Amino acid sequence: MFYKHLIGDNIVRDYIVKCECYIHSLKQPNGTNVLAEATIIKKLGDNDYLAEYNGVKCHAIFNPFVCRYYVDDKYGVVKESVGRESR
Repeated sequence: MFYKHLIGDNIVRDYIVKCECYIHSLKQPNGTNVLAEATIIKKLGDNDYLAEYNGVKCHAIFNPFVCRYYVDDKYGVVKESVGRESR
């Protein structure tokens, strides 16, 4: 089954896409979110995605109001163990 999200003019199939995402670790002290390129690898659950930023696999969510993914490379890092993703 293919899932689709509309991000600008790109339709994402299977959620493997490089896109501009808000990255948690880049958030400015004044609360301003910062965009950077990350890869959305796959859907894990309801609005829970596996993403990769700077070589780190982590969780991400999609905000349909701004059409952006929020990648949590601070608290949502995925530690791989025996072929499974876990928090």
